[in-house]
Amino acid sequence: MKILSLAIGLLSGLAATVEAITVTSSTASYVVDTASSYNFIVTISRSTCDITSIKFYGSEYQNQGTYSHIASGLGSGTSVSYTTSPSGDTVIFKCTQSSSSFDLDHYLVFRDGSANIWMGTNIRSEPTVGELRYIFRLNDLNVPYPHGDVSVTSGGTAIEGSDVYLVSGQTRSKFYSSDRFIDENIYCATNSGGTVNACWLRPNHQATEKSSGGPFFRDISSNPSGSYNALTYYMNSGHVQTESYRTGFHGPYVFSMTRSGRPTPSSVDVTFFDSLGLNGYVPVSGKRGYVSGSVSGVSTSFPRVVHWHNSNYQFWATASSSGTFTSPPMPAGSYTMKLYQDEFLAATQTVTVSAGSTATANIAATHSAITASRTTIFKLGDYDGQPTGFRNADNQLRMHPSDSRMSSWSPGTVSSGSPSNWPMAMFKDVNNGQSISFSLSSAISQATTLRIAITLSFGGGRPQASVNGYTCSAPAAPTKIDSRGVTRGAYRGYGEIYECTVPSGTLVSGSNTVTINVISGTAGDAYLSPNVIFDAIELFY
Repeated sequence: MKILSLAIGLLSGLAATVEAITVTSSTASYVVDTASSYNFIVTISRSTCDITSIKFYGSEYQNQGTYSHIASGLGSGTSVSYTTSPSGDTVIFKCTQSSSSFDLDHYLVFRDGSANIWMGTNIRSEPTVGELRYIFRLNDLNVPYPHGDVSVTSGGTAIEGSDVYLVSGQTRSKFYSSDRFIDENIYCATNSGGTVNACWLRPNHQATEKSSGGPFFRDISSNPSGSYNALTYYMNSGHVQTESYRTGFHGPYVFSMTRSGRPTPSSVDVTFFDSLGLNGYVPVSGKRGYVSGSVSGVSTSFPRVVHWHNSNYQFWATASSSGTFTSPPMPAGSYTMKLYQDEFLAATQTVTVSAGSTATANIAATHSAITASRTTIFKLGDYDGQPTGFRNADNQLRMHPSDSRMSSWSPGTVSSGSPSNWPMAMFKDVNNGQSISFSLSSAISQATTLRIAITLSFGGGRPQASVNGYTCSAPAAPTKIDSRGVTRGAYRGYGEIYECTVPSGTLVSGSNTVTINVISGTAGDAYLSPNVIFDAIELFY
């Protein structure tokens, strides 16, 4: 069916017909031609909502062995229909599935002249597969952007589960393609010549407001493996999950194809979604409010992130250099409001948002690790919620701990003045019992505190320390996160902090030693043995 055509008179006096967006129907499929200058033509199955063909500039980029869809496909019996906007320049496909596996509406939106697909996914319950994602399976676009070969597993040998591989002597995994939500607004699959880009875009806050895990959550982006590149948009998953899933409308999020460089996410219009009347979508105009204020008490040497969340939504903003912030537009309700020093939780309070107005809420750091006055004997690392600055931290996001490019995980006794030698992670079966040495000009006659801040634990691992001849009590097991972490390039969990009071008389003049072991009643081998990732280690009084 032709949606719109325009007759344009040329200067020569001849007439030419310029076709606008069209939808052609058959028994099996709908074919959408957006009349883009890139000849962007997409075929959608009428029975499953699978995308079965993506033609761009005359070439087919959709893999024909496995199609593109939510999860592994909504399956037969999916209701697929479309409508057009009153102006005729926008086509909205609605795919509804109510089965034992899915209860959702998925929207595919096309606009005249564009090589984009705007998407939104309204879920009434979490899919039984336990995660929510859209996967494009693309041919001939096997160069991931921005992280390159780290997630290219084609031709590799599995070394951990079915998702970490050894390829030409380097460890690779689809998990190594991830970036934090707060940083990631574009990632792409590109051809070898760099002339064709297929990208996922997050134009604004709405793309992640129904996701889970907060601003620092990260998940798989790209995985060239076998015959196609799986370019994946994750809305939620159990990969180092720290928060319950949210139902409702996820999006808009955007798939975009270009030839002349990569698209700019913020330039992609999503405001028209307010007028589409999609199930579950909360318009920005008239239905939302804001929070503005200032932050204090956290170091200006780090990003100062403000995070709002409740059971229905999540939002965040980064404070300006002067400490001021304004939230994204948020649906009315009560929110938990958090302040982070980079990723270290510094304060928590609540705020109420009303539609059509701006609430004022300042927030100041309250965590004693940041605010308390004390005398520090030594400190390795910063309270930033990351293992930054420790040994192997600069490689951990993009390779397995066993990779030959990693430095030794057992550096021997580390001087308190050399934090870069301290391993970012300690594994019960690999490098347990690492030590920190420090020297005092005189004995300390009072009790001191050893604080060990970690970012993530695995297998019930937690640190137990000894200081000279004194052994700290064994900490209780941490809250379990049922997911591999460090081996998949993850480092963020619940951010536990362990403190031990070291009795007076323990610290002596001259040489002193702190030794840390990972303890756990859980079994595991090598890098899958119980482990912890360090944020900071401080001895003070």
